[in-house]
Amino acid sequence: MPAAVPATPGSRVAVLLSGAGTLCAALLTAAAEPGSPVEVVAVGSDRADAPGLAPARAAGVPTFVIALRDHPDRAAWDRSLAAELTAARPDWVVCAGFMKLLGPAVLAAFAGRVVNAHPSLLPQFPGAHAVQDALAAGVATTGATVHLVDAGLDTGPVLAQRPVPVLPGDDEAALHERIKTVERELLVQTVAVLVTGAPLTSAGTEETSR
Repeated sequence: MPAAVPATPGSRVAVLLSGAGTLCAALLTAAAEPGSPVEVVAVGSDRADAPGLAPARAAGVPTFVIALRDHPDRAAWDRSLAAELTAARPDWVVCAGFMKLLGPAVLAAFAGRVVNAHPSLLPQFPGAHAVQDALAAGVATTGATVHLVDAGLDTGPVLAQRPVPVLPGDDEAALHERIKTVERELLVQTVAVLVTGAPLTSAGTEETSR
């Protein structure tokens, strides 16, 4: 388990999502609580039709869409995303179900300040099919991970993890739903800890050694 990462002063958080946005909705709910150390200042997506943008708009949070198809190549898309995020002046960027790899422009602009939630106990089962891969491997336990983002595919330093048992008869939908319940809580707690600079264990996260 890597050492806790010092927090950047402040609590401004930008969230990136691609789909239903249940992780983002959990962050929005937590940010709305009295005394929350987190302020969600922008929610962005790579898809204009992403349902997860609606709760942000309903909460009065600015939203934006940076679609890959609107750019000549991935590098141009990455630069555009970096510019949009920079304009929001976040202290942290949270990938909450964002299904695109971030490129060098975003990672340079927010070095050490991009967080991702992933539905497995990394380094097991990286990538977009983590739940399916866990079932195919026949493991007894999978889980949720919150980690820092680097240039690799789910390879950044792990911040926190929690296990989720694989139950007899589980299919992908049932297992993923149980993981998402844990993942939402873990992400909210870990982000709150990062922005306050407290030790990660104070969030009630379960650290794992590998």
